[in-house]
Amino acid sequence: MFDDLLQGLVVLTDDDGQEEPYHVLRVLEMEGHHYVLLQSELDPGEEPLILRVDGDIEADSASLIGIEDDDEWDKVAEAFDTLMFELDDLS
Repeated sequence: MFDDLLQGLVVLTDDDGQEEPYHVLRVLEMEGHHYVLLQSELDPGEEPLILRVDGDIEADSASLIGIEDDDEWDKVAEAFDTLMFELDDLS
C-alpha cells in the first residue's frame, strides 16, 4: 500500500466488488495517523475522498477506512483544506 500511495494511485473496491482507481492528491500525517486525499480517476468532477490509513503502511499491512468520528473528520478536512490552499498560493 505504501508504494501505491507514493506512486499516486490506489484502487478501491466497493461493496459490490467493483474496482475504481483513485489518484492520491495528498498524504497527511496528523496526531499519529496517516490520511489520504483521493480523487476518482473515472469521475474527476466528483468530490475528493478523505480516508484514514489503518495499520502499518511501511509493512504493507494497511488498509484505507472511512472516518467515523465527526471531530476527527472536521480536523482532517480542515488540515487538507489548509494544505491545498497553501499549495495553490505557491503556484
